[in-house]
Amino acid sequence: MSADDRPLRDYIRTIPDFPHEGILFRDVTTLFADPRGFRMAVDQLLHPFAGARIDCVAGLEARGFILGGAVAHQLGTGFVPIRKTGKLPAATIRQSYTLEYGEAEMEVHDDAFAPGMRVLLVDDLLATGGTAEAGVRLIERLGAEVAGCAFVIELPALGGRDRLEAMGMAVTALCAFEGA
Repeated sequence: MSADDRPLRDYIRTIPDFPHEGILFRDVTTLFADPRGFRMAVDQLLHPFAGARIDCVAGLEARGFILGGAVAHQLGTGFVPIRKTGKLPAATIRQSYTLEYGEAEMEVHDDAFAPGMRVLLVDDLLATGGTAEAGVRLIERLGAEVAGCAFVIELPALGGRDRLEAMGMAVTALCAFEGA
């Protein structure tokens, strides 16, 4: 197989024991650094939504900004960052979510989405689904509709897809890795 025939997952580096012992960290910076791999990821993320009405792309901090911005550009839409608390300058709404080690919050500007907008939510990784669920809730609280949730990597054992699908979300992931 030539380098040009590599599947997307081959562009993703695995780093053992990061950030904690026993974790296999899936590092997408190697995907982003490769022009062909990055293009492939962006094209594959937007492919399921070709022909669908997407008014805006929202990206989850921080790698979702890189992917979401590129997807928004390709779709000809705007981009909205969903950030960790305290990073946005104007009035915001917040949504808390549970992590394996506690709670955190995400926020978005309170005028980021208009009622009825169809928003594609993008991030690099779907694990437990907590961050994505918070993003969905923020979008919906402003009256917009989530057209779908798109991820590069899914960790199926952690149940994020089930969590989002239980909310009625359409979930797309480009590749899956076993384990945590």
